[in-house]
Amino acid sequence: MIMKFKIFRYDPAKDDEPHYQSYEIEAEPQDRILDCLNRIRARKDPTLSFRMSCGHGVCGSDGMRINGMSSLACQKLVKDFQENEEVLIEPLQVFRVIKDLVVEMEPFFERYNSTRPYLITKSPAPDKERLQSFQEHKIFDDAIRCILCACCTASCPVNQDKATEAYVGPAALVRSFRYLFDSRDEGSKERIALLDNKDGAWGCQTKWMCTRVCPKEIPVTKEIFEIKKRILERKKEKN
Repeated sequence: MIMKFKIFRYDPAKDDEPHYQSYEIEAEPQDRILDCLNRIRARKDPTLSFRMSCGHGVCGSDGMRINGMSSLACQKLVKDFQENEEVLIEPLQVFRVIKDLVVEMEPFFERYNSTRPYLITKSPAPDKERLQSFQEHKIFDDAIRCILCACCTASCPVNQDKATEAYVGPAALVRSFRYLFDSRDEGSKERIALLDNKDGAWGCQTKWMCTRVCPKEIPVTKEIFEIKKRILERKKEKN
């Protein structure tokens, strides 16, 4: 079958403004959109730029907007689209475009790192590992599926608003949830101090777009709610 694509193009080295370019390519129903993009680059236009790595929904590299929805190109199949439908491919929102579908991810990782996304411990290290029961681990099982593709952050209406651009974003909060509810972590006080403000957990306006687009089906909005709940519980304990 013939697949039609309308792809965002912008090379700041030579383009004054972004534009769109159309392509047609042969594809099979089981092909991924990523396969089609690779075919376009190999057979039609070697200047087309986009990120990819594993191609199996593990690395999170190929995040982009497909028909207006933040997605992984390696997870969307040709059969998910109508024959002769022109599929619109654009870079993720929020981020500065480096070239075509490639965006600058540094601000995303800066906000992510600002939440201290690692285990904080104060007690002496044990001889072996820090033990945790299956039940304790299950609390944050969903959160550890995050692959930092930034689809949630790009889709978040709060992140898209210039007035709230300091908001850390849903991906950073998912990782905060992972450690805040980890029984081995001893940095709860520091984590709550980082999250208890308008640019942290309270920046979330519960729009649910993060949950809707997450390619790993993480209940992002629910986990942010649980962070807010934990913050309020700790404040109540102090009083």
